[in-house]
Amino acid sequence: MNTKLFQKDFICTPDWTVEDLDTVLELALRLKSEFAMGVPHDHILRARTLYMLFFEESTRTRNSFETGMTQLGGHAIYLEPKATQIGHGENAKDTGIVLSSYGNGISIRDCRTGIGNKYLYEMGKHADAPIINMQDDVDHPCQAMADLMTLVELFGRDLRKRKFVVSWTYAPKYVRPLSVPQSLVWLMPRFGMDVTLAYPEGYQLMPEVMERARSFADEAGVEFTETHDMDEAFTDADFLYPKSWGPIMVTEDEEEVEAMAEEHEDWRVTEDKMGLAKDHAVYMHCMPIDRGHEADDVVIDGPRSIIYKQAENRLHVQKAIMALTMGGRG
Repeated sequence: MNTKLFQKDFICTPDWTVEDLDTVLELALRLKSEFAMGVPHDHILRARTLYMLFFEESTRTRNSFETGMTQLGGHAIYLEPKATQIGHGENAKDTGIVLSSYGNGISIRDCRTGIGNKYLYEMGKHADAPIINMQDDVDHPCQAMADLMTLVELFGRDLRKRKFVVSWTYAPKYVRPLSVPQSLVWLMPRFGMDVTLAYPEGYQLMPEVMERARSFADEAGVEFTETHDMDEAFTDADFLYPKSWGPIMVTEDEEEVEAMAEEHEDWRVTEDKMGLAKDHAVYMHCMPIDRGHEADDVVIDGPRSIIYKQAENRLHVQKAIMALTMGGRG
């Protein structure tokens, strides 16, 4: 356990060691257990303030962070660019210095392609308070940690050589960022899982992310494979994480995106596809799910689905991250 995480930015999981991430898991599991028993946590961040800056709207992210901060005894303040001077051009340096002089942490959700992740790191250079990534264009570390926590709860700590599948799925409505699949191919190999990434041509992830994912797999002695065949990916899988993302490495033009997606409407999770996986295999998703397109309701609402447990664990993982980075003494 690493007890020296006070004021450490949590922007991308590769910035933290496996020991650091294990510390988050240990604390998140303890906080969840105590929460279930009605043990209060309002002394941990009493009278501390978290600024939550959202460039995009959210359901689970905003409410889990705001609720978590309240349960820890602190206060979360919701900010959006148009209601601040950011909307008038103030840069990350000035915003970060000022907000960190007032409060104890700054969390940011900024999924603008080529902008979001750089914005978080730029603010981190200047802010005295820790920066927590609520999702950007590269990584969604809190979601991935909640997913890992869920697997640990259900399958134990030894996840080595389990087959974890990240698969693209069809959804027609909007261009989803790459950050969720990228966060998974970064994190899961470091905890011993064999990762398979499945997607149609044109839906590749960022090259630098893939390079690092392969490196993590090599270091852990596990496999990282790619395929353009969804059935092949699902075969004998332990954990299935099918979700949509945009062909961002090719285009973000809405008409082009829709045309590309329509060529792959069969990339949908059905009971038959779930039948290709192992008997104990679970269906995972970060939500929101495009029901009837990404997956059939019978799968989403079926006995193998663990999506609501994943969503629940966002609260506990984020409480752990806030407690460790905002509540310690160094």
